[in-house]
Amino acid sequence: MAFLPGTPELAKDLLTGSPEKGCSFDVSDSSDVDEGLLDDLELNPFDGLPYSSRFYELLKQRENLPIWKTKYVFLENLLENQIVVVSGGAKCGKSSQIPQWCAEYCLSIHQRHGSVVCTQVQKQTAVWLAMRVADEMDVNIGHEVGYVVPFENCCTNETILRYCTDEMLLREMMSSPLLSCYGVVIIDDVYERSVSTDVLLAFLKDILLSRPELKVVIITSPGLSSKLVSYYGNVPLVEAESTYSAEVVYTSGVQRDHFHAALKLLFEIHHSREKGDIVVFLACEQEIRKAYEMIHQEALHMGPELGELRPIALYPHQSLPHYLPYEGLEYSASDSKRKVVLTTSLGESLIWMSNVHFVIDVGLEKRKVYNTRIRAESLIVQPISQIRAEMRKQILGTCPAGKVFCLYSEEFSRIDMKTFLTPKVEESNLTSMVLFLKRMDIAGLAHCEFINRPDPESLMQALEDLDYLAALDNDGNLSEFGIIMSEFPLDPQLSKSILAACEFDCVDEVLTLAAMVTAPNCFLESSLEADVARLTSRRRFLHSAGDHFTLLNIYKEYEQMKNDNASQYDIERWCQDHLLNYVALEMGCVIRGELLDIMKRIELPVSEPAFGSEDNILNIKKSLLTGYFMQVARDVDGSGNYIMLTHKQIGQLHPDSGYCLSHTIPEWILFHEFSVADSSCIRIATEVSPDLFMQLAPQYYFSNLPPSESKELLQMALEHTSGVSADSQEDCDKDEEDAPPAEAEQRCIIQ
Repeated sequence: MAFLPGTPELAKDLLTGSPEKGCSFDVSDSSDVDEGLLDDLELNPFDGLPYSSRFYELLKQRENLPIWKTKYVFLENLLENQIVVVSGGAKCGKSSQIPQWCAEYCLSIHQRHGSVVCTQVQKQTAVWLAMRVADEMDVNIGHEVGYVVPFENCCTNETILRYCTDEMLLREMMSSPLLSCYGVVIIDDVYERSVSTDVLLAFLKDILLSRPELKVVIITSPGLSSKLVSYYGNVPLVEAESTYSAEVVYTSGVQRDHFHAALKLLFEIHHSREKGDIVVFLACEQEIRKAYEMIHQEALHMGPELGELRPIALYPHQSLPHYLPYEGLEYSASDSKRKVVLTTSLGESLIWMSNVHFVIDVGLEKRKVYNTRIRAESLIVQPISQIRAEMRKQILGTCPAGKVFCLYSEEFSRIDMKTFLTPKVEESNLTSMVLFLKRMDIAGLAHCEFINRPDPESLMQALEDLDYLAALDNDGNLSEFGIIMSEFPLDPQLSKSILAACEFDCVDEVLTLAAMVTAPNCFLESSLEADVARLTSRRRFLHSAGDHFTLLNIYKEYEQMKNDNASQYDIERWCQDHLLNYVALEMGCVIRGELLDIMKRIELPVSEPAFGSEDNILNIKKSLLTGYFMQVARDVDGSGNYIMLTHKQIGQLHPDSGYCLSHTIPEWILFHEFSVADSSCIRIATEVSPDLFMQLAPQYYFSNLPPSESKELLQMALEHTSGVSADSQEDCDKDEEDAPPAEAEQRCIIQ
């Protein structure tokens, strides 16, 4: 029931089914329709081509979705109001159908006010939904329907419906603060309450005042709908009633060992020979890897009469290879293998399998929370939210024989589970967000009323850090450095390092480093049996200067293979032989290309490659210190226990570090990441000297460091450096007295 191009009046008539202009009756009911009009109806209004049989096949499936019953109510509210809130449970079809209806609306008014954009929290979901919706609309992906995710744009100027991550829409606001190219903005996954989603929700209140023609649709789960309706001023609410009901089995209490309890139940289901795939929700990604190996080993010893058991690891936070759906997640009636999908929180929206008969939910998740005191993420284990628990129960859809096994009691779900978990603006590092807000202040969007107030300590720390990085001027506004830093889709510290590289003439290398640390970890985790191979294969890449330079060696050799036109098979085999992640390295190439395009667009200089020379190594360290002077640590006992300069937290080098492989313990290091959540590990470390640190760290930052032995050592280094400088100046003055006037003047100029 697609809208055809026309006027706003035609759009209203489509809702009421006016016989004069009625273009919204069922295609299958052609008894009262003349042949010419039927021919028109069978043309796809989005590309002008006849509909394929696939379209009608999918249309029948769409009409059975719970959200379908609300179509005309939704369109009526969209026509008459600026903002509409849509509420519905999991698998009701709201994320795929609502954007299509909005696209039909925009097409009916000739896209006078722009096209449609729909945000998602995860890039995997954005890509997968775009592919699914393009299939349902019977159009080509990348043309009428597309997606925009970090470092990949699969859209054209003619795209009428695009899916994107919420962070990408925020970046688009930097060049178009009022989102002028869109007629309808859809914010989905609101219940996840990511930082970017909350910022978008706040800014849209102001944008709606400036653009009365703009339509905004907020898609959420039932528990948050009333809060959003009130937040936007009692706007219309469209609710989709879920018809899904699954048999839920609770345990008598929370399992002490939820991991092994889940695996035990999984094997019991498989041995029962009941048909159907299984989804297991675990607490963290480490459990996914452990479960995958255990299931794989157990499946090798099972009798053939039980059928094959195939584990599939689904990591919500990691990038998909080439952004394609996970292999094996599609259902085939001829497939005799039982699939077991292992995933964690945020994996609910990535499961589109139609043959799932069993769901096992441990009811817990490991959540990273930013700690402002130690400037690092801590890991806490806590119950999932009631909303997420309900989503997991609805994954079975309309499967009549399906069961949901909750490894917790019903009382636990009512008392210990919160309706929603804490919004990320209350437990995240907000430096990037504050940099964006300062950028929007320049565009005149200074007001930002959040649904939940951001953590005050994190806000103050973000402002302090941006001040240290020279991103703010004396009035607290963005400086020229800050404006340029905001152009990069990177952590502000990394952006500052790139700007410093322009001064130190090592842009080529620092761009590569920025890409490598932004991409997923390029090192594959190996089993104990492969430790010897891991040590042998990685030693060839080690650089004596540190892990950052090891990454440069890896990228350089990978890029050389691509330049030599090596086949994809050979490159992937090379990665396997050295236990490197092919997808991560390929992503690094894509990110580097994007960063290089940004450098050219804002006309920043790009130096020629000079990696390997002593001067280049020193300049790279200077560039990194300019951005990461707040991330320096000192070995306190000679055994690899590093104390952070900004606080008294102790951390150890990650086993992937080249220093661990070479059994070297530098005294002072600059590091890229420290996380309490990962066994207090320091990732990607490079040796630096106290003298170099004191040369590049802002003095007002140094003066604010808490008293410590490390600070005393730095003070001694500063005094030593000052003493050497004073002696050098004294020698210069003495030479000037003995030299002829012209020569003395020349020496001073050189000095």
